[in-house]
Amino acid sequence: MSTSEYATVLAWQDALNDGDSDTLVELSSDGIEISSAEGGSQGLVALLDWAAESNTTVSLEHAYVSGAVVVTSGEAAGSLAGGPDTDRRPLAIAFRVDNDQVVSVFIHPDVETALTATGLGSGDLVRD
Repeated sequence: MSTSEYATVLAWQDALNDGDSDTLVELSSDGIEISSAEGGSQGLVALLDWAAESNTTVSLEHAYVSGAVVVTSGEAAGSLAGGPDTDRRPLAIAFRVDNDQVVSVFIHPDVETALTATGLGSGDLVRD
């Protein structure tokens, strides 16, 4: 497991949950890509707009790591969950990290889809 990439993603998700835009920018590349099945955007301005509009918090249940790719799964509340802030829905996020910065984020509806898309599997599960 790559500890650096994993730590970067955990800090990035914490910054998203806390609404800490300064840390989110610090942990993101200038050309960060944010995507889902509905479309995508690129750049720090797009990231900040997305974070503000999504008003989402993500709870981490599992993480999978292989090299520069990290997939986190858990539950989300807010617009990423597809409902009001009080609704919690399963969600998985695939990250690509380079030089301790997140370069891409892809939102998946569930962990199986994220693992298939990234080529990760049960052998990549982080065990605490």
